[in-house]
Amino acid sequence: MDTATESPMIAVKNLTRRYGRVSALDGVTFEVGRGEIVGLLGPNGAGKTTTLRILSCYLPASGGEARIGGADVFEESMAVRRKVGYLPENVPLYTEMRVREYLKFRGALKGVRGRRLRSRVDTVIQQCDLAGEARTIIGRLSKGFRQRVGLADCLLHEPECLILDEPTIGLDPNQIRHIRELIRSLAPEHTILISTHILSEVEVICGRVLILDHGRIAASDTPEALVGLMQGDEHITAELQGPADEIAAALGALEGVRKPVCTPDGDWCRVVFRGNRQQQVRERVFDLACTRGWRLRELTAQRRNLEDVFAALTEGIDTAEPVQPGDCARPDASAGGEVSHA
Repeated sequence: MDTATESPMIAVKNLTRRYGRVSALDGVTFEVGRGEIVGLLGPNGAGKTTTLRILSCYLPASGGEARIGGADVFEESMAVRRKVGYLPENVPLYTEMRVREYLKFRGALKGVRGRRLRSRVDTVIQQCDLAGEARTIIGRLSKGFRQRVGLADCLLHEPECLILDEPTIGLDPNQIRHIRELIRSLAPEHTILISTHILSEVEVICGRVLILDHGRIAASDTPEALVGLMQGDEHITAELQGPADEIAAALGALEGVRKPVCTPDGDWCRVVFRGNRQQQVRERVFDLACTRGWRLRELTAQRRNLEDVFAALTEGIDTAEPVQPGDCARPDASAGGEVSHA
């Protein structure tokens, strides 16, 4: 059996980075399997960019271990650079060069020569949908097309791993959608570690999420699993036709209902409240409406999402008694054996 195939593409253990007395990274440990798309999340200053720069050999670490494709980031940096395509947050481009000219220049710097260089430039231009802009001066391109040029540059030397730092920053919604689809199209052939603030994009693109907070891993799991671990109450909205005072009193007395807020709307009454998810509160409200003869036109529970988890772990925002950070970041062999330091 080929053990190299089984080894993770990215393996980080007890990674630290200090700036004087300040710890940007404090014992970060995680793995990214081959072919995975993993989202790296965290508030500003959590250590995301520092992590990506260390893995891309642009910044030394203060301690710990890091390997990409089996190559040691600190001892075999040239081997790591051949395996990695790195897109920094602010893409450095030669704005006076044309797109094809720039890509040929960058490919040559990466050791791609002759026919292979011409072939790779043609391929990445097609992959990144730059055919119509191949002769355009980069300085005249929109922000979205400049990001595409940056991604094309990352792909020139056919790296096994892509490390993308905020690839959609500063883009409009249409440009974000195009870059998202481009990243998804790259997934079958590349391992991708992506840092972003757009949590909805992470839920769509990434198979797993790492949440960094104060330089430590606060959680690691699939987006669905993290959302599913949110405990406590549901936020429920009900619209009933009947006397507002009677509705408010009846719901307030119903087992499992907390903090009902009733807003009259003509003959209807809109009630927003918290309901204990273990007590089937929505079923109880429906039965109550049937018993009292109230008409019911809405009874919905707010869907939890990754934003709720992110806020609960990094800001301590009240999200109805969320799961504790240590519960999210449980060690899991299938998820790379992450360890929580929170």
